[in-house]
Amino acid sequence: MTMAHHFDHSRLEIVNRSECLRLLRSVPVGRLVHTNGGLPAVRLVNFLLDGDTIVFSTGRGDKFRAAERGDVVAFEADEVDVDRHVGWTVTAIGHLSVVSDEEAAELRHTLPVRSWLPIEDARLVRVGVESVHGRRLVPWGKRPREGG
Repeated sequence: MTMAHHFDHSRLEIVNRSECLRLLRSVPVGRLVHTNGGLPAVRLVNFLLDGDTIVFSTGRGDKFRAAERGDVVAFEADEVDVDRHVGWTVTAIGHLSVVSDEEAAELRHTLPVRSWLPIEDARLVRVGVESVHGRRLVPWGKRPREGG
């Protein structure tokens, strides 16, 4: 059974939800996009997926305050081969929240969720993925001649 590929008007392959989550699991670093002081802020974080929830460790700075407020955020990860001109990008949207101490203790036993930076009083936060969208730049020979 072959799977049909769908492309957008730019001739990028549209990636479905399950493939988006698989791609997110394949990379260790992504970008959290949130609001800080009324302005957009983009922060690089190392992360893991727990089911369809993005989890990362942070200190008590702007990311933690956004989680305490339950802000709507975007999370983006990608992988690009600049020599071959192929790659993918996935963007997830959801509410940021603080993981309770009890659940954080359980997660730390089952997932290697640790910050790459030395953080005092590290806390776990999560993005509950409410929507996810992905696009893949495929090799020239696999692209349609016209956009979708």
